[in-house]
Amino acid sequence: MPPGSRTSHQAATETRWRVAVEAARLISENGLRDYRMAKEKAAALLGLIDSRGLPSNSEVEQALREHQRLFGGEGHARHLNELRKQACQAMTFLAAFEPRLVGAVLDGTADRHSAICLHLYTDQPQAVMVMLGERGIDHEDGTRRLRLDHVTSREFPVLRFVAGGTGIDLTVLPYDLLRQAPLDRVTEKPMQRATLTALKVLMEPASD
Repeated sequence: MPPGSRTSHQAATETRWRVAVEAARLISENGLRDYRMAKEKAAALLGLIDSRGLPSNSEVEQALREHQRLFGGEGHARHLNELRKQACQAMTFLAAFEPRLVGAVLDGTADRHSAICLHLYTDQPQAVMVMLGERGIDHEDGTRRLRLDHVTSREFPVLRFVAGGTGIDLTVLPYDLLRQAPLDRVTEKPMQRATLTALKVLMEPASD
């Protein structure tokens, strides 16, 4: 190994971690959800010009979990539990559409800015809008691009509304994708999902 190469490698690793830690702080405290933007903003705040050495999304997520462990404490655990209770209520309400919980509320990285993200499955997306309308729930419409595999991406309808002060984010997918989870933007592996039953099991107190 050439002289100084190990030192250079260590310095690069330390820099990547500094950026990851700062990006995690921005995500947790400011509600920044775009990991790429968080990393670039973190690098700028740290005075780093070369963005080629930015940390991976996985490194940022690791730093985010560490940030919440250090600074969230019991407050974070209580808030996460409350969001999961609300997710159970939303999934019960939307049971006709085979809801699956995804995202930060499921993986435990949710903060005060996080919405409850659900995937719904139906071949009639209008049915979800009709149901919300019948219940007098005002919502915003949009679309979201998800990667189904490493070469295929598609746009899907998104409905957003607020219930009990918490954002609810619904992505409506065709029923034939129920068995095919989209790829996670961080790991690029099939997205972690949970049924209502699985979520209730997750919320059960650990037995001694």
